[in-house]
Amino acid sequence: MPPAISPESVRLAVDIGGTFTDVVLETPEARYSTKVLTTKAAPEEGVLDGMMRALKLGGIEPGQVGLIVHGTTLATNAIIERKGAKTALVTTQGFRDSIEMAQENRFEQYDIFIEKPEPLAPRTLRFTVPERTDAKGGVRLPLDEAAVEALADTLKAKGVEAIAIGFLHSYANPTHERRTAEILAAKLPEVRISISSEVCPEVREYERFSTTCANAYVQPLMARYLESLQNRAHAAGFACPLLLMTSGGGLTTLETAARFPIRLVESGPAGGVILSTWIAENMGIDRILSFDMGGTTAKICIIDDGKPMASRSFEVDRRYRFMKGSGLPVRIPVIEMVEIGAGGGSLAGVDPMKRITVGPESAGSDPGPACYRLGGSRPAVTDANVVLGRIDPDRFAGGSIQLDASLSKQALDTHVGTPLDLDTTLSAFGVSEVVEENMANAARVHAVERGAELEGRTLIAFGGGAPLHAARLAEKLGIADVLIPASAGVGSAVGFLRAPIAFEVVRSRFARLSTFDPAAINAMFVEMGKEATDVVKLGAGSAPITISRSADMRYAGQGHEILVELPDGPFTKDSVAELQKRFDAGYRALFNRVIPALDIEVVGWILKAEAPAPGRAAALPMAAASEGGAPAALGTRTLFDPMLREFASVPVYARTALKPGQSIQGPAVIAEDETTTIITSGFTATLDPSGAIRLLARKAVLQEAAQ
Repeated sequence: MPPAISPESVRLAVDIGGTFTDVVLETPEARYSTKVLTTKAAPEEGVLDGMMRALKLGGIEPGQVGLIVHGTTLATNAIIERKGAKTALVTTQGFRDSIEMAQENRFEQYDIFIEKPEPLAPRTLRFTVPERTDAKGGVRLPLDEAAVEALADTLKAKGVEAIAIGFLHSYANPTHERRTAEILAAKLPEVRISISSEVCPEVREYERFSTTCANAYVQPLMARYLESLQNRAHAAGFACPLLLMTSGGGLTTLETAARFPIRLVESGPAGGVILSTWIAENMGIDRILSFDMGGTTAKICIIDDGKPMASRSFEVDRRYRFMKGSGLPVRIPVIEMVEIGAGGGSLAGVDPMKRITVGPESAGSDPGPACYRLGGSRPAVTDANVVLGRIDPDRFAGGSIQLDASLSKQALDTHVGTPLDLDTTLSAFGVSEVVEENMANAARVHAVERGAELEGRTLIAFGGGAPLHAARLAEKLGIADVLIPASAGVGSAVGFLRAPIAFEVVRSRFARLSTFDPAAINAMFVEMGKEATDVVKLGAGSAPITISRSADMRYAGQGHEILVELPDGPFTKDSVAELQKRFDAGYRALFNRVIPALDIEVVGWILKAEAPAPGRAAALPMAAASEGGAPAALGTRTLFDPMLREFASVPVYARTALKPGQSIQGPAVIAEDETTTIITSGFTATLDPSGAIRLLARKAVLQEAAQ
């Protein structure tokens, strides 16, 4: 008989990555996790397999689960691989090609063969109808409904599966878009329709149309997947709600996710940042560098005072991967982070200038790194880690995947060693150093661009690959404090269980502080608040809902804005001084100056409603500290020491056997099922009462001991 457990206290989290699908089961007594290879052809199969494995570990039946939280890369992959729906764009007459003309800038100025991303709605499926609304919402030309009626027959004849409707200035007056959607829905009931005034009601038609097309493009696929997952989960005995992680760091209902699937594009990485934020709050750490390294990419995020940097702009399907401006822009709430092609599956090679390169191309889960024995012949970062002794081939993923070290050596010799006349060890070390320097450089640039310092931060590392590289990355960045949280190998999935249920609403309405009309803005926020809370209530039930507000502000005449938090409560005429003060503080933080005697304008207004997730843990579990001392080692492993440039026999410890307060001097290895923590010779590791492994640089250890 299964144990009698309250369903509200049993939760499952599922994170689909490019290589692995991570599943975490949390009960009042313990946390169980498992990794399975992502099944790209049918992702729900890997999800169900992982969930059942996790339940078996915990001795839990499907009917006892009270909540499932899910994050997926399916929407992102559909856009990148161009496997979405056949999508048409219906827009204002004269603006058929605006989505392809884009901003007419060059992201790579000196490349005469520059390759731009193809619009998701090709020109043959872009149509216009007579209508016109001005920037204040006034109707200049009424909608030609007869033209819309006639267009329906054309769309049907072309076999269109999804329609994006984007009219000029519909953010100010959505009437024409809504009426067009009504007409087309009546004639084409099987076709999914997205309108820009709902998906992205903001200024700048290129970004708005691009976001709406992306939403329409993935909507049929995501709706089918979510429906299939829900049906299969119910058939397996799960009767609980299914919530989806969004790129902005909140949870939403399955129905809302099916309506706005574009908001899910960065759901996995967002979960990792939520985990880092939760840990920082509970441990009283103010300045964090979140480091998430999985099988395909590495993600780095700066978190100050418990708040990760947020943005409303993101790019998908970059033609020049990781180069800003080379992808399709989407305007959605997103946690701002830098992402680079530095995962365990990132492929290594040698370029024509005889330099070792790593990524952005990834082996993924199929065929995977050479050592997976699935047909991959090119070396990946995982292969380098196997050769360097960081990964035990017999215990990878808890022993569920057997690796072949000889295939790693063969691949490294062929693609790196022979071209550079290096032995296998130096080839692997070169790959490791390159990928770690790539991550360190990305962190430096990310910090500089945002006016932040890396010195004095705590590096929180999670994901299957991060604990392998965290200490070495910290050395390169001059960071003396590293945290490897419990269940680090499935950190993003754990973060899902800490995320609030949230929904964000945006309105574009120009307002200058010199002519500020508080009554109009207050009325607008009342409407926005109702829209947001109505969505949150679907998943939160009777839980308390909090409202936060912000605005995109700029000096009058500037082309871009900064995000400014707004005060609570209704606005009055006296609010102008407070708005000016907050804008000045934000502008000065970014540019170290303000511009006196220049009017300030608001371009967009943002309202976020959120409620804590059901059963969210209020604090990190803390165990009583032991008397310290060194734990007993499982055995030894031959590990390459990057400081000595040679192999050494080092002790191996089981993380599950460590007790709080016990310390380990590097070099050493701490092994667990989902990942491995490498302690370099410059660090000492201690198990924190929260279950996190804390690495302190030797100098910091001595200073702490002296205090």
